[in-house]
Amino acid sequence: MLGEDEDVFDSVTWESPSAPVAYDGGDAPAPSGPGFRQSTAESEDGRGPLDPKWEGYLITSVKDPVKELAETKDAYVSYLVSAKTNLPIFSTPNPSARRRFQDFVFLRQHLAKDFPACVVPPLPDKHRLEYVTGDRFSPEFMERRRLDLHRFLQRLSRHPTLQRSTLLRAFFESTEWHQHVAHPPGPEQATGVIDSISDSLLNAFSRVRKPDDRFLSMREGVDKFEEGISLSERLFNRVRSRTNDGSLEPGEDLTGDYHDLAVAVQGLGFLESGITDPLNHFSNTLLEFSALLRHMTHNTTDPFLVHLHSLLAYSHANRAVLKLRDQKQMDFEELSDYLSGVTSERDRLAAVISGRAGSTGLGLSSYLKDRVDAFRGADDDRTRVERMRKLDVKIKELQDAVTTAHETSDAFSDETLREQKIFQYAKEAEMKEMLGNYADGQIEFYKAAMDEWERIIPVIQRIRVDV
Repeated sequence: MLGEDEDVFDSVTWESPSAPVAYDGGDAPAPSGPGFRQSTAESEDGRGPLDPKWEGYLITSVKDPVKELAETKDAYVSYLVSAKTNLPIFSTPNPSARRRFQDFVFLRQHLAKDFPACVVPPLPDKHRLEYVTGDRFSPEFMERRRLDLHRFLQRLSRHPTLQRSTLLRAFFESTEWHQHVAHPPGPEQATGVIDSISDSLLNAFSRVRKPDDRFLSMREGVDKFEEGISLSERLFNRVRSRTNDGSLEPGEDLTGDYHDLAVAVQGLGFLESGITDPLNHFSNTLLEFSALLRHMTHNTTDPFLVHLHSLLAYSHANRAVLKLRDQKQMDFEELSDYLSGVTSERDRLAAVISGRAGSTGLGLSSYLKDRVDAFRGADDDRTRVERMRKLDVKIKELQDAVTTAHETSDAFSDETLREQKIFQYAKEAEMKEMLGNYADGQIEFYKAAMDEWERIIPVIQRIRVDV
């Protein structure tokens, strides 16, 4: 378990450790993650400086939802979270613990705070009708929530940086997790000169003045991807509503139509005494087909739609990282402009003092400023020299801030480029899984439907037709 003097909120660095150690100490390759490489046993040939690097594997699961403190107003649902890993940061290769939804919220919030350049996956929305109607303890809701939380941890485990965070390790291993939640260690960071200056200058309408073509292309790709996902979600919702509206009773949809057709065929059986039994069998087949449609909707289409919506939310988190990168660049641009203005003011005062230029030759704003200073009795050389001294101090501070902002912007841009590759891998893996599950569900449905219809063919063929 975690040591007493260890801060679980210490973040791993952006650069990967150079010497990972496997638990078993053997040379056997670790399991590969779904859809992309997660093992250090793979060859590193051809990996660029901005390519992601996985130090090992982390396979997570969320299962066994249990209602705790039942029959009380403080009742909640806990989930068993477990993992299998060879990452050296974990103290055991098979950690597990029970966590509730608020623990997942805490984990997500602090990961997003500690790793601003990483695409931290979103959690499912808690503001749902089940919390108003009191159905949040129903088996159906708990299972949907379990699948959402399982997908959340799966996305974290696929991320080469987030999978090695000490906070994620504590989430799986710590027996004092709830104390960490109640009293998160570590003081808040003090606001620096960059934040204090840039926050006052930037607003919601600011734009990057020198956009980077690489990130413009990324943003365009995100726009097209989200547009495609949104369109697919609308079309599949339309298909779903036409197939089965979700009601257990027959309604105005395809399952309801087949049910009504089965009733009509059964009615024909009472009129046609010679073929009553075949018609009843045919009616039962229609009922079975209607039930198969309802089963496919519940077990294939609905999970597919949930995953589509979750993937769209995941893309929104990726968009937020791109927006934050733009913000870092705007910090640098605005600070540079601010430094340029202060430097110009200092040069103007120096020119006036030396007599090389009059204030009238430096623009209307400078002229008005000099007139105001003269009215206040502050236009003598001694005052100007004092103002120049203060401006020199401010210029030095701003130069340091501009240098720091430039380094931060460049580092954040590099990390964003690496992050986009990680997100691309994760997105491809999820789409492969999502489409594969949907295809498997369709195959299962059509195979079952073929079996039902093939069973009715011999019954129909036994109908004698006398000529």
